[in-house]
Amino acid sequence: QVQLVQSGGGLVQSGGSLRLSCTASGRTFSNRAAGWFRQAPGKEREFVASITWSGGSTYYRDSVKGRFTISRDNAKNTVYLQMNSLKPEDTAVYYCAVARGALYYIQGDDYVYWGQGTQVTVSS
Repeated sequence: QVQLVQSGGGLVQSGGSLRLSCTASGRTFSNRAAGWFRQAPGKEREFVASITWSGGSTYYRDSVKGRFTISRDNAKNTVYLQMNSLKPEDTAVYYCAVARGALYYIQGDDYVYWGQGTQVTVSS
């Protein structure tokens, strides 16, 4: 069993930056892919970014490419999402997740463990 605890988030002005962290308990974090998803009010959950078990490859949705960076520190059982140049349309509850496998995945069904969610609000 893996439990994920998120931190970070909050309120920031447009153009600002935030960093989200997600720390996992359990031994199976380091050999699995991890990802970030978000859900805005009235919208479906959407994929944001994913990273392979080693951190060697990453994948992003088009709207965040060049602004967001996903990374991980397996020694700390932690995955990060650095968000720069934030826009009001990035406002959402952000969730970290750990996948079944080791590669990167964009479908929520490929993830088996989820964090509690953290609110990110970007004001214009």
